This record gives sequence, structure tokens and C-alpha cells, in this order.
Amino acid sequence: MKHLLSTRDVDREQALRLLDTALEFSEVAARSVPKLPTLRGVTMVNLFLEDSTRTRLSFEAAAKRLSADVMTFQAQGSSVSKGESLQDTAQTVEAMGADIMVVRHSTVGAARDLAHSGAVATPVINAGDGVNEHPTQALLDAATLRSTFWDSPRARDLSGLRVVIVGDIAHSRVARSNVSLLTTLGAEVTVAGPAGLMPEDVSSWPATAITDFDDALGTDPDAVMMLRVQKERMAPGNPGELDDYIEGFCLTEERADRLPADSVVMHPGPMNRGVEIASAVADSDRSVVLDQVRNGVSVRMAVLYEVWGDRS
Repeated sequence: MKHLLSTRDVDREQALRLLDTALEFSEVAARSVPKLPTLRGVTMVNLFLEDSTRTRLSFEAAAKRLSADVMTFQAQGSSVSKGESLQDTAQTVEAMGADIMVVRHSTVGAARDLAHSGAVATPVINAGDGVNEHPTQALLDAATLRSTFWDSPRARDLSGLRVVIVGDIAHSRVARSNVSLLTTLGAEVTVAGPAGLMPEDVSSWPATAITDFDDALGTDPDAVMMLRVQKERMAPGNPGELDDYIEGFCLTEERADRLPADSVVMHPGPMNRGVEIASAVADSDRSVVLDQVRNGVSVRMAVLYEVWGDRS
């Protein structure tokens, strides 16, 4: 795997290999010194031109656990704010010794365009490109589902697992990446959200689309993945629309109580408590949100290991 740009580029065998590697790496955190020498001498750069906390810190932690050096770039106060292009910025950090580039950008296709531009020779990992994709988030979500349902015969490939993804589907790169990866692994995916927050092309997705959250919960899902309402990507609207959203699509205690006893609740973060999810649900025994965060480090270790090992 030269780059990781989209879950649509990852087949079932590659996905399972990454998840298996991540499972092995997850044991590193329990060591007295949680480090491996695997990427000693390698420099990873976090080329983040869009705000991030979890993803950026998770990649930093992953790189350091593999003994890689880390450079972190943020757009604020940089030459990007003066008009420098992503390609010129990437060439600059490559000249400084970057071996792997992790790119987050607000433009759809930014990471793919950079990887295929010929401007840089380093592996490129997409850490989120606009409303398009977030492949490592989908991988860590799959890893979390595997670990949660490990005792089930479905755990290795998630075959037959029922997952409902709820909320602002139109603006969610997490939803797009998860629908692609989870269906590749054999899960049955339903996306649920208001009609105005559904993508125009949702009928072509390998998922069932529903505009009634309660109907979606009636499918007895194994996992419910709540999404953040991305106000920063929306046109200004009627303030009352948010109240309607909360009434129709917030995962309240009452809705959570109707789920099967062993189903789990997920959220990629950051959470708008009281908007897409009630605090009591987010902090309940059903919630695997912190497991997602923990798995994010081992999954990103696996991705860094994979792309560095394939530089031909």
C-alpha cells in the first residue's frame, strides 16, 4: 500500500491485514515503555491545513510509539496563510526530511491530488479531505467493532453486523468512509438523517438510507454511530431547525433504552452533547467512544507501518 487515500481503495484482504496488525500493536500500550523501534529514523509530518485534535494527536502518538520522529504543521501562522499551495508546502517539508505525510485539508481530493501529482515521493495518508473521506477513522471504527464483538463468529470480518450511522450524512466524511469499509467487511449499514442532510447521491451508496431515526433503530442494530452536526460546513439556516434535529435525531436515553441489550454506541468526536447525543448515553456502559480513541492509535500505527513498508 503506497498511500492510504480512501477506503474505496482498500479491499477486504488489505483491510483485515491492517486490522490484524493494529490488534498486535494495541498490546504495545500496556508495556512499561510503550515503544517499538519499527520506524526509527523515519520522519512523519502532520500536514494539517484544517483544525483537528484527536486525529492529529493520535497520529503523533502512533508515530512516537513506533520510534518515528514527528513534525507537525498547522496552517495558522504559516506560509499557507500567505497563499502558498499545498503542493509547495509539501515539497518544502519533504525537502526538510519528511518521509511520510499525513494530510488534512478542507478541499475534497486534496490528499489524492498531492499523492498523484508527482510533486512529492513520500507516502501520503489522508487524514480527512473536506466532506469526502476519513479512512483511518473508518479503520479504527472497524477495529472497535471487532474488539467489541470479538467473541462472536462475525468478529473477524464483521459479516452480518448491523450498523446504523446517524445524523449529518451529507457533510460527513466519516459516514462515507465507514459505509465503504464496513460493507467491504460484510456489515449491513443503514444511514439515517433528515432529508435535508442526506447526500444527493445516497441512493448509489451500498447502504440503506432512512429519514426516520426511530425506524432505523427498529432494525435492532448491533452498533449506532452518531455523527456531529457540522455547522461550519452548512449554509446559515433557521435556528429552529436545530430544535427539530434534536427532537428527531438526538440519541436520547429513551431511544438508547430501545436498543438490543448488547448493542453499542459510537461517535467519532467531538461530541455536541445534547444535540446528537445525550450526555447520559455518551457516558453509559453502551458507549465505546473512548475505545475508538484508544484503537485510533494502534490503527494509525498499522497504517504508518503499512505505507512505509511499501515504497516501491
